[in-house]
Amino acid sequence: MTIAVDAGNGSLKLASVVGGRVGPVERIPLDAAPDALALAERIAALAFTGPADAGIALVSVVPRMTGLVREAARVIGAPLLVADAATIPLPIRVGHPSRVGADRLLGAWGAGLHHGTPIIVVDLGTATTVDAVDASGVFAGGAILPGMDLGLASLARGTAQLPEVRLSAPRAAIGQDTGEAILSGVVLGHLGAIREVVTRIAAELSPGGPRPTVIATGGVTQAAWARDALLLPAADELPPIVDAVDPELLLRSLGLLAAHVAAAAG
Repeated sequence: MTIAVDAGNGSLKLASVVGGRVGPVERIPLDAAPDALALAERIAALAFTGPADAGIALVSVVPRMTGLVREAARVIGAPLLVADAATIPLPIRVGHPSRVGADRLLGAWGAGLHHGTPIIVVDLGTATTVDAVDASGVFAGGAILPGMDLGLASLARGTAQLPEVRLSAPRAAIGQDTGEAILSGVVLGHLGAIREVVTRIAAELSPGGPRPTVIATGGVTQAAWARDALLLPAADELPPIVDAVDPELLLRSLGLLAAHVAAAAG
């Protein structure tokens, strides 16, 4: 068993992973993140249900959270595996592999392992990332755009009169008030942007070859309306944006990575 820890820009997610199966996920907002001792107690409680030597696997895009998890692992004496370009067994075809976010590499590797290649992974979080692995299993790069929540927040911060709006499904494309108009523009516009980026990446990734599988993950995909928007055909009869949604891809991939590293070590 592995205790998987995903430290994103919005929250810290913890879960036990056994044989690729993710247990109940605990989500802690970053602004309510515990200290190292309290985090160690939460991790130890998860580990208590499995083998005594359960290790911790971490993927993090927040340096202070990386330090916090390192200290928590030290407190309970658990081995810690940090997912990064050096530990994820994914060939990388970009100029500076160490600068690619570990979450992007981990999701691309885990999705390719489960679904095959070529593959495109759309991760909808604070930022939305669209990453590509070619048919030979090489990470080819991708695209990054502001996420839906960030778009909503930037409109409220950057204008004099537009209000803060909570992310949800727009009722219609034609908003009947300012809040509805903002949701329509941000959500439908974002879905359209994802479709355009995915379409162009797919054409570059596999010209004349097999169509890449497209997988969506990330915090936004926890909402049923978001999964439906990604999986159902568009109003103009365009095909679905993605082939499958896997909200816990990163946590599952951490468990698979820990098993891979353990097997390689003999």
